[in-house]
Amino acid sequence: MRVSSQDVTVVALLADPDAPTEIAQRMVRMLPDRLADSSGRGRRFDVEVVSEPFTAGTEDLSTLTRRIMDRRSAGNWDIVVALTDLPLHSRGRKLAVDLSHEHGLALLSLPALGGFRLQTRARQAVEEAVLRLAGPRATAAEGPWGSQPLRGPFTGRLAPIRPGQVGEEEIADLRYVVCGPRGYLRVLGGMVRANRPWRLVPGLSKALAAALATGAVATVNSTIWTLATSLSTPRLVIATVGSVALMIGWLIVDASLWHRTDEVSQEARKKATLYNASTVVTVGIGVIVCYAGLVVINLVWALFILNDRLFASMTRSPLHATQYWILSWFVASVATVGGALGSGLESDEAIRAAAYSKREQERRSALRDDRGDQGLSDG
Repeated sequence: MRVSSQDVTVVALLADPDAPTEIAQRMVRMLPDRLADSSGRGRRFDVEVVSEPFTAGTEDLSTLTRRIMDRRSAGNWDIVVALTDLPLHSRGRKLAVDLSHEHGLALLSLPALGGFRLQTRARQAVEEAVLRLAGPRATAAEGPWGSQPLRGPFTGRLAPIRPGQVGEEEIADLRYVVCGPRGYLRVLGGMVRANRPWRLVPGLSKALAAALATGAVATVNSTIWTLATSLSTPRLVIATVGSVALMIGWLIVDASLWHRTDEVSQEARKKATLYNASTVVTVGIGVIVCYAGLVVINLVWALFILNDRLFASMTRSPLHATQYWILSWFVASVATVGGALGSGLESDEAIRAAAYSKREQERRSALRDDRGDQGLSDG
């Protein structure tokens, strides 16, 4: 690794567009001072963010590492830490980080850090990677690089991250992977976080318009009043679960969000299962947020529009706070079904843009293009 003159180490955070770039830009302000304080020896650090789609078209670790090496050489940097929100895999395991001390580079897969406290964990991971790469070379007594464990978010009794195997032909000399059921859930949470499920709500404008219109009409319908007051709590719960499940299923099927693989290997099936689980959770969170919003809007509409005497004459039940709540709850289920039908008016591209991160959209687009090319060649 080359260290710049005047004892300044130049560090580049090579980040995929969208969320990884935003994370890198938020940490770059404090990173130089924190690195200097932790490093000691009077060393200074110059950190810059480079937003670039270095994962475009591939998830192969060797290809990505070569791209990072080439970019480091072209940028004349001392250290490059690459950040991506794609879940990467190595020998059937989900990758957390790859380091190459010889070439001064690190590749960090953000989903491996989980869905909570991502900014803090990412900053700690970058700090540890930079300090490790900028440190003195290992001596014979200390052993090879792979025998010296990383710290920060990569270690700890509760962290589901363990050292992984590195092949002799690979550029990396230290690797950490995610292990076990807790590791699976951690990566899943990271993938859902990368997809930003809250963006699904404004991204489904036509579905929301249909749901709001359905709710407005249903709130003033006397048949709905009678049904709502006659339903028990378990049936209202069943109506909620059924309407939400219908909306989730409709969005996934209508927009072709389900990931299919033509490979028969166990690793390919595990990856497909992980991608599909992240899709279901992402869309599920978005739909549940929409449902909660519909309950609130229907409640406000009911408080404004309903007449207690008319309601009592039609249902033989006084219009108290409980009836307002039950009616709004039931109408939200009816409106969600209307929203599912209205989502058919959305374009597939609009739904994918609302449900997935930029990197995941490009990955799935590349897969569809590959299948289309294969179909043409077979024909």
